[in-house]
Amino acid sequence: MSEQPQAGHDLPRARCRLDAALGGLADVFRGMAAHPGEHNCECHWGSAADLAQLKVADTELDPDLLRRTWQAIDWNDHAAVLRRILPQFATALVGGLIEPLFGLEEAGDAFARGHWQEWPAEQAAAVQEFLQAWWAYTLIDPDPAVPAHDVLALCSAAGGTLDPWAVND
Repeated sequence: MSEQPQAGHDLPRARCRLDAALGGLADVFRGMAAHPGEHNCECHWGSAADLAQLKVADTELDPDLLRRTWQAIDWNDHAAVLRRILPQFATALVGGLIEPLFGLEEAGDAFARGHWQEWPAEQAAAVQEFLQAWWAYTLIDPDPAVPAHDVLALCSAAGGTLDPWAVND
């Protein structure tokens, strides 16, 4: 009789996959910046200096600026803004550092507003692999930084459907 592997044995492999997916996002989205003409309301979003940071690639945003950026719904080119913040945003998500007002599906909505499935194949594949790797890791981690129900809500909102998340690969 063969013994089924324990979930704990798969945890290091799942973590390696997740780390590789985060690295993949960093590689694929290196050099991305918000469109030079991008703007947002200073009184609601932030200053001209904050906006200027989004137009410079590969610089770390402070947590408050990152939050205001992904939560804003009125970017002219939401896809470009999302590409700019995606590596840092994904790392913060996995680390449990994103605190939405109403639930983590808000962060999934930020992905959806960027229409990431319509991006060039390499970019869309990197986002898809990140979401799948994070979901798979969360399902077997005995103490995930983000509860599985929140990751499921984010992934479902990001992809616009629950279907691919109901079955883990």
